[in-house]
Amino acid sequence: MNAPASFAESKLPLLLGVLFVLGLIAPFAVYPTFLMKILCYGLFACAFNLLLGFAGLLSFGHAAFLGTAGYVCGLMVRDLGVTPELGILAGTVSAGLLGWLFGWLAIKRTGIYFAMITLALAQMVFFLAIQVKATGGEDGLQGVPRGNLFGIVDLSDNLAMYYLVFAIFCIGFFIIYRTIHSPFGQILKAIRENEPRAISLGYDVNKFKLIAFVISAALAGTAGATKTLVFQLASLSDVHWHASGEVVLMTLLGGLGTILGPLVGAATIVALQTQLADSVGSWVTVIMGAIFVLCVLSFRRGIVGELQALVKRSGVN
Repeated sequence: MNAPASFAESKLPLLLGVLFVLGLIAPFAVYPTFLMKILCYGLFACAFNLLLGFAGLLSFGHAAFLGTAGYVCGLMVRDLGVTPELGILAGTVSAGLLGWLFGWLAIKRTGIYFAMITLALAQMVFFLAIQVKATGGEDGLQGVPRGNLFGIVDLSDNLAMYYLVFAIFCIGFFIIYRTIHSPFGQILKAIRENEPRAISLGYDVNKFKLIAFVISAALAGTAGATKTLVFQLASLSDVHWHASGEVVLMTLLGGLGTILGPLVGAATIVALQTQLADSVGSWVTVIMGAIFVLCVLSFRRGIVGELQALVKRSGVN
């Protein structure tokens, strides 16, 4: 069994290289705004997967980081007139700080208690977003300008905006990839598999969990801030608990604990929502729920997980 796994691992850099080239030429074949939405949610799902798939922590509050960073970025760019890269950086930092607060309050709990604490904290952020006038309440933060990157590149051009989003996704994905394949990532996996044993080996598991939580929150914030610039809007839907549920669905559908699974899951869900929104309307949520049930019952390892298992079986045979 080890040989096929090693073979698949050795082919991963080649696959990533092919996907990178496809990403460079994709906007010439597919509508760039659709691709940018996939990349934003793909980064969001990859950040969530770092926490659940490799640290074993189920958060139901990740929408708080996505939405908070979006609001911060929007306010910085629209009201303070900062450049878009500084707005994205501000959103990322704000999400990381909020992640530290959430983690500090929740990290000592496990299982359903951890999940419920993160959900409760995220709902507090949601109600704050409704009440604070600066966020625009139910109307959201509208009219956010894309601005000029470094004061030079005009991001009102969809193609220029796409390549910025693509670059941000690649940087975020690389951070996640390096984190997973570092000694820190191996410790996270050890904690996920057997936390008491990790404690017995002398690791401060709460510290490692908190660091993973902050990294995941910050990258989710990067996705949220970038999404605000793409659509020039920060809305309550970004901070609602539905967004936290969607990212769980994306991760599980693509393949929990896999490198590319969350991106595949995000692309699948975004594509389905885009195609079904006009034809079935609000029934799209029911269809998403049915897909989730089907995923759990039929292919629990997700799309990428099942493909990896198929490669391993064929390698053994």
